[in-house]
Amino acid sequence: MGSGIAQVAAAGGLHVKLYDAADGAAQRSVGRIGELLKRGVDRGRITKEAASETLRRIEPVDSLQLLEDCFLAIEAAPENLDLKVEIFQQLTTVCADDTVLATNTSSIPVTAVAGRVDRPERVVGMHFFNPVPLMKLVEVIAGMNSGEYALAVAREVARRMGREPIDASDGPGFLVNRCSRPFLLEAQRLLQERVADHERIDRIMRLGGGFRMGPFELSDLVGVDTGYDIARSFFELGHHEPRWQPSGIPARMVAAGRLGRKSGHGYYRYPAQGEYRDEDPSPRMPESASGLVEIHGNTTLADQLRRLAEAAGYKVVGPTDDSSERRALIIDARVNGAGLGLSKFGGPVAVLCAGNSLSQAAQGKDYAGFHCLPPLSELHAVELTRGTATSEITAGATAHFFHAIGKHVIWVGDAPGLVLGRIVCQLVNEAAFAAQEGVGTPADIDKGVRLGLNYPRGLLEWGDMIGLDQVLATLDALQSEIGGDRYRAAPLLRRMVNESRTGRKAARGFYSY
Repeated sequence: MGSGIAQVAAAGGLHVKLYDAADGAAQRSVGRIGELLKRGVDRGRITKEAASETLRRIEPVDSLQLLEDCFLAIEAAPENLDLKVEIFQQLTTVCADDTVLATNTSSIPVTAVAGRVDRPERVVGMHFFNPVPLMKLVEVIAGMNSGEYALAVAREVARRMGREPIDASDGPGFLVNRCSRPFLLEAQRLLQERVADHERIDRIMRLGGGFRMGPFELSDLVGVDTGYDIARSFFELGHHEPRWQPSGIPARMVAAGRLGRKSGHGYYRYPAQGEYRDEDPSPRMPESASGLVEIHGNTTLADQLRRLAEAAGYKVVGPTDDSSERRALIIDARVNGAGLGLSKFGGPVAVLCAGNSLSQAAQGKDYAGFHCLPPLSELHAVELTRGTATSEITAGATAHFFHAIGKHVIWVGDAPGLVLGRIVCQLVNEAAFAAQEGVGTPADIDKGVRLGLNYPRGLLEWGDMIGLDQVLATLDALQSEIGGDRYRAAPLLRRMVNESRTGRKAARGFYSY
């Protein structure tokens, strides 16, 4: 991390002094940076002259005393509060009184570091993301005593480094890591409830949600033990917030030595040769279809289903159409669809599992359940579920429809939101809590998850696209069916829905349209 920060700073034209307490470590770091720059030259990403200039600006030093002329000092020491405080206390005896001290912590409160340092107003957080040369985001974190001058210096240096700074308030996980908490926690809850296995959940998040990696393969990459330590730290720092309660699954895996890639076995097994999972299928091509499809609902998703069905060749009708032809499929895409007011001319029924589960909507009727999220044209899979009364005819007709409009079908157990909806609605909800509490603006939250986590789109932007009324309905249904405070909605989210600020279709949500 320290090498990466030094590299992007020097690439931005800044003179960098690189210090490490271990003998020879700073010099070795310069050597590694040189190798990375040479690789960039070989691949045509940087000119030989620019690489030489970057390396020339990095000066390894063997004493903290040699940092006395620095206007900004960034520490990238391990996540240990006492160690970081000790480094800053030493720097205060060396550097000028107006030198800005920035901690690259990802989990320790900036206020806790600054509180034990002289002139705490000059202490800020600069949270870089790994690998630093590739990740364009820097969180600039204000502790309780951070001064505006120090924050301004941190932002401007981040820009000189070619990074995008976003502002975040101090607190567990700051902004980006906090908003991403439900990605794994909710997936573990789905696994525990046996809604789907880990491979299926990951596949849904990649194909149905557009994420580059599923939560379990990401956990294996980071380290199951590391992720579990972070989850426990969040829970403690958050005063046992129910939304952040750790799962017992990683505790058992750590006890069994299944730590992820580094141990060869986590949620997946990692063979010495070959891949740990099957390759995802190519996007499914739409098929030529015919027949009458009746679609209910005025959501963005319902509109997109109508367009895709018509493009596939279906004749699409609404609830008031009096055509006596039997429907190939009746789709209830209302937020709280329960199969009410459907065609009297008959046909198999598929109900959107958003504001309720299939069991709650069907009440023993022969219905299938489905779930997907907009933008449907960009996503490649739809989840289906069935109840005890779902016939093979209804299940087959539902799968056939989604195949015809060019979507892979993944069968899962029943729950409000199924897999993707449940995880994404929790992500939107956490982002809404963060916005309400002033941890970050909606724009910074969305920029943060796109640039810092490679999410396919911003969370609050996605909430507006889905419809905040649908997000709220899914959360309320989960709280009603599962219980507890884990799924309580952010007051800001509920207030916006009450005020009809439900997103794109209403022209007002977290953004104006």
